[in-house]
Amino acid sequence: MELKEIRKITVIGSGQMGHQIAMLCALGGYETTIQDLKEDELQQADEKLRGIMNKWVAKGKLSEEAMETAFQRLRFTTDLKEAAQSADFVIEAVVEKLNVKEQVFKTLEEFAPAHTIFATNSSTIVNSLLAGVTKRPEKVVNMHFFFPPLVMDCVEVVMSEQTSEETAQFTLGVCEKINRTGLLLRKEISGFVANRILGALQREAVHLYEEGIADFKDIDLICRKALSHPIGPFELMDLSGLDVGYFVMEQRYRETGDPADKPFASVEEKVKKGELGRKTGRGWYEYNKEEVKS
Repeated sequence: MELKEIRKITVIGSGQMGHQIAMLCALGGYETTIQDLKEDELQQADEKLRGIMNKWVAKGKLSEEAMETAFQRLRFTTDLKEAAQSADFVIEAVVEKLNVKEQVFKTLEEFAPAHTIFATNSSTIVNSLLAGVTKRPEKVVNMHFFFPPLVMDCVEVVMSEQTSEETAQFTLGVCEKINRTGLLLRKEISGFVANRILGALQREAVHLYEEGIADFKDIDLICRKALSHPIGPFELMDLSGLDVGYFVMEQRYRETGDPADKPFASVEEKVKKGELGRKTGRGWYEYNKEEVKS
């Protein structure tokens, strides 16, 4: 298979990452399918994307014609078999839980053509943990987008020892076509580069908060004012979703057994209360409906 033969991309999961990744693919010229188990989630994804794209058109970032052409390339389905069987390239963007991703990859292996590349958008789970449930470990790769994908111009492409050079180059080629900067990591490590650095910052921030050194709002303010960060660590947790960070730490703790990787008590408390950040209207901060929609 040549790169030009990648015509159809399927994105598994229509959540906060999946629907935006799919839109990037459609804008990049790929026939794109978004698959999700729930019809109402797909409807919400469609509504959100139309809202974002209409704003782009209003701001002159995108022409009306280009927007309509992209939506003509985009389709939605709850049928995983249908979504997989015609795909040349699949990007998995489901919840950050190993057992859930394993089941997705098992099903993809059953229905996808032999040439199809399987990419996971996981922010911490290395692809070798998923490749074992397939018969194509050389065609499995990490393709880690950052939130929100329609804004953030970076994708970490991560190879395992079994990922082929061809698969890595195909994935970098997809990044280029959807106008994203792909950066290749030839060695696996949980969390990759950006999230390991970010995780170290967040761990220290939450430690300072839980030890009573400073309030979380003050820590955010110090990071913005003294370090020139555009957003504080607690604000960023709210933006990404506290559940996402919690699941990441849970997975890493299972892998390492290191107490330092255990989820923070204050974050665990919020997740159990359903206070997940912007998407629920409350996390470290409270948000009104307009802030949540944006």
